[in-house]
Amino acid sequence: MLEGLPPNGASHVLRLTTDEGRARAVADIVVETFDPTETAAAAFEVDDGPVWSVEVYFADAPDEDEIRGLIEAVSDAETAARAEFFEIAKEDWVQKSLAGLEPVRAGRVVVHGSHDRVRLKPNDIGVEIEAALAFGTGHHGTTLGCLRALDRITKRRRPRRVLDVGTGTGVLAIAAAKLLRQNVASGDIDPVAVETARANAIANGAVAFVRPVVAVGLRHAAMAGRYDLIFANILAKPLRLLAPSIAAAAAPGAELVLSGLLLRDVPGVLSAYRAQGFALAEQRNIEGWATLVLRRGGV
Repeated sequence: MLEGLPPNGASHVLRLTTDEGRARAVADIVVETFDPTETAAAAFEVDDGPVWSVEVYFADAPDEDEIRGLIEAVSDAETAARAEFFEIAKEDWVQKSLAGLEPVRAGRVVVHGSHDRVRLKPNDIGVEIEAALAFGTGHHGTTLGCLRALDRITKRRRPRRVLDVGTGTGVLAIAAAKLLRQNVASGDIDPVAVETARANAIANGAVAFVRPVVAVGLRHAAMAGRYDLIFANILAKPLRLLAPSIAAAAAPGAELVLSGLLLRDVPGVLSAYRAQGFALAEQRNIEGWATLVLRRGGV
């Protein structure tokens, strides 16, 4: 389970061996607490056994007491005390992490690195995403959940206006643009993410369709209008805060694909969108992360 990408130039790492429940809880609290461009966590099985390992990468030296406090809050004091911190040699940790990742398939869309370009089949729609500071390679449960929702939606209808709020690497916008061969509006609050998304759009031959902008929520002229498919793969709190503006941007019959949610976040997000007239049409969970498809008035 990869919870984000290790930052470029990661200088410190935390390692902890524990059971699956505690490992996932520690990875989740790191993702919720820290900026994903500065900190990332991975939780994974060790030798197919009951033992799990957690690794947390930090761009700068972490406050060890603060981190142990977070670990104790989601597990116990003994687990927190076992956490080990190390200084690591400067490397491009994003490149290192991506080098071992397999391509991700969601229907015809395949997200891959340049090293797997030759593995694409003739009818595949390849989205090539290389190392970047922005979040989103298709391997994380939130992005994969959105890609799978895109595949299911486009099998039954052809959205004409698509919006990607919080575009990150641009993977969802690029996938939708290449699949539908049409413009996809997109934006992100992070200028680094927007530059990354632009570069990825160029690299994927989608720059004519995907031109991301720096925007707080939907507040940009390039994102104005009504859309019949809206992606928002961000975190629970901004999803709740953006509910009125996302709902206002939804055309009649629109579908919203919302992710970036832990399972415990789902009720609060659903409540915010029900207040805007939307109901849950579908929920799919991947490794503890939820992707919701909402429709006005429900199914």
